[in-house]
Amino acid sequence: MSSAAVKRLLDPDAVVLFDGAMGTMLYSRGVFINQCYDELNVRAPDLVRDVHRAYVKAGAEILETNSFGANRLKLAQFGLAAQTAELNRRAAEVAREAADEGHDVLVAGAVGPLGVRLEPFGPTSAEEALAIFREQMEGLKSGGSDLFILETFGDLHEITQGIAAARAVDPSMPVIAQMTIGVDGRTPYGATPEDVALALDRAGADIVGLNCSVGPQAILEAIEKMAPVTRKKLSAQPNAGMPRDVGGRSMYMASPEYMAEYARHLVHAGAKVVGGCCGTTPEHIEAMCSGLRPLSPRFARTGDVARATAGAAATDSHRVPDSPVAPLAERSKWGAKIATGQFVTSVEIVPPRGVDASRMLADVARLKTAGVDAVNVPDGPRAQSRMGALLTSLLIEQQVGIETVTHYACRDRNLLGMLSDLLGASAVGLRNLLLITGDPPKMGPYPSATAVFDIDAIGLTNLVRNLNRGRDPGDNSIGTGTRFVIGVGVNPASIDMEHELKRFAWKVEAGAEFAVTQPVFDADQLERFLERTKGGHIPIVAGIWPLVSLRNAEFLANEVPGVSVPAEVIARMRRASDKSKEHGVAEGIAIAREMLVRVRDAVQGVQVSAPFGKVELAIEVFGDTLPGPGAS
Repeated sequence: MSSAAVKRLLDPDAVVLFDGAMGTMLYSRGVFINQCYDELNVRAPDLVRDVHRAYVKAGAEILETNSFGANRLKLAQFGLAAQTAELNRRAAEVAREAADEGHDVLVAGAVGPLGVRLEPFGPTSAEEALAIFREQMEGLKSGGSDLFILETFGDLHEITQGIAAARAVDPSMPVIAQMTIGVDGRTPYGATPEDVALALDRAGADIVGLNCSVGPQAILEAIEKMAPVTRKKLSAQPNAGMPRDVGGRSMYMASPEYMAEYARHLVHAGAKVVGGCCGTTPEHIEAMCSGLRPLSPRFARTGDVARATAGAAATDSHRVPDSPVAPLAERSKWGAKIATGQFVTSVEIVPPRGVDASRMLADVARLKTAGVDAVNVPDGPRAQSRMGALLTSLLIEQQVGIETVTHYACRDRNLLGMLSDLLGASAVGLRNLLLITGDPPKMGPYPSATAVFDIDAIGLTNLVRNLNRGRDPGDNSIGTGTRFVIGVGVNPASIDMEHELKRFAWKVEAGAEFAVTQPVFDADQLERFLERTKGGHIPIVAGIWPLVSLRNAEFLANEVPGVSVPAEVIARMRRASDKSKEHGVAEGIAIAREMLVRVRDAVQGVQVSAPFGKVELAIEVFGDTLPGPGAS
C-alpha cells in the first residue's frame, strides 16, 4: 500500500480516477453471462489481470477487484460458497499484481449487495449480513486490498451493515460507499440523493457517492443535490449511458468523449472521485483521464505514462494532427456577422408536415426579399412529425438562396446516426447549427415513439466542435474538418436558473459560439440573465414570438416547456382579443416589436417566430429594422 496514494484519496480536494467495468470487458472477451465471473480469479487469472492492466495503462489510479458478487450467498448459486475466502483473496492478489505495474495505483476491494432482503422485509438479519460481508472483506484484505468499495447498493440498511463490516475488519482502511439510483433520481427503495448522502455520512463511510444503473447526466444531477448536505468527499461512477437492447445484448452507447465531458462536469459539481461502471472501457477511462488534466496536475503525469506504455498506436507521435479550424467569419455569412459583432436577424419557419414544400419555399423567398439574414429550421418541435430539418434546410438554401440555422436534436438519432448526418450536412454545404437535446416524444402525437438521447446538447456541442477540428467521437482523424457555426439554446426563464446557468456554461466550454433563447416576453428577465452571464457568455440571439390571440398566449404560458409569459402580457392580449381577432393580432405584434426595441442593444440578434407559418407577421415585427429588399 502506498501511504501517499491513500492520503491523496482522502484529501478532500484531490481528484482521483477509478477504473471502469470489469464485467463488460470480460464479456467482450468471450465470458458468457451464465458463468461465475468471480471464479475467474482462480480459473483464468491472466484474463482478469489483463483487464486490470488495460485500466492501469489508461490512467486509472484505483483498480476494483473482480469480486462484486463474491459473497457467500451469491457464490452458493454456483456451488462455490466454500471458496469465498479464496476467491476474494485471489481477486485482490491479481489486481495487486497489475496495480504494481503502475505508479501509486491502489486496489479497492469491491463488494456488492447480497442479493437478499434484510429484516424486517426479508429473512436475513442484520447480524447475518454483517457476518457475510465481513467474510468477504477479510479475504479481500488478505490479498492486498488498500481500501474497500461498497457499490451498487439499493438498500441503505444493507449498505450500513457493509460499512460496519469494513470497520470491523480494519478500522484504518478507507471505505467508499456508493448507492445506485434510477432515472427518477431515487434509489430502488425511494431514497433521494440527499437521503443517501446523509445516511452514508452518518454510517461512517469516508467517501460517499453513486454508481451504475443510469448514465452520467442523471448521476450529475444527483451529485449536485448531494454536495450541499455532506462534507464527505463524493464519488461518481456512472454507466456509459443507458443500456440499449441490440440483438438481444445490452449495449452501452456513450462515447469516451462524452464520458470525459461529464467527468469534468462531475468534478465541478463536487465529485472528486470519478470512474465508470457498466459499459465503461479502458478507452473511456483514458478519455476521462485526458479530460481531467486541466483540473488536476496528477493526470498530466498519469496520462503521459499511460500513453508511453500503451504502444505506438496510442502515442502522440503517431496521432494525426487536428485539422486547422476555419475562422468563424469564414464559415458562413451568419458566422461572419456573429464574429464581427453585427446584429443578426432570423425568422423561424416550421418544416411542412408532408412532402409539398412549395408554400414554405415561397414564404422563405419573402423573407429573403425583406432582408432577413437567415431562416431558423426547427427539428421536430414539440415532438411533432415533420419534414427533417437537415433536408428542409438544404431545400431552402438551394432553391431560395438564403442561409439557414438548422436545429439539430439528440432525441431521434444514436451517436452513429448523428455523426453520419453531420458529415453529410457539411458535405452539402450546411453551415449553421443550433444544437438541442430535443423534446421527449410523450409531448407529441406519438407518445409511444422511442427516444434515443445517446447524448444531450452538451455532448453534441462537444462532438461538433471536434468535427470542426477534424476528429470523430473516437478521436480519429476524418481529414479536413467541418465548417459548422455552433449554436445552442438557452432559457432565461428557467424555473431552476442555477441549473440552467451551469448547463449554459458547459455548452460554452464544449464549444458553443452563439446562443438562441427561448421566446422572451419579459425583458427584465432577459437582462437579469445576461447580467449573470456577463464576462463569460457568447453572443446571444433573443427569441421573439409575436402572439396572435389570448388563446395563443395562454397556450405558450401553460403548455410549452421553457416559455414564461408574464401576467401583464396575458392581460394585454385579453383586452385586445376581447375587442376583435384583428386587435389581438395587432397587440401581439406591438408587444413583440416593443421587446425587439427593448433588447436590441443588449443582444447580438433576434430570432422572430412566424406563428402558424404567417411570415408577414414576423416581417411586421421587424418594422424598419431590416435593411430592405434583396439585402440578405
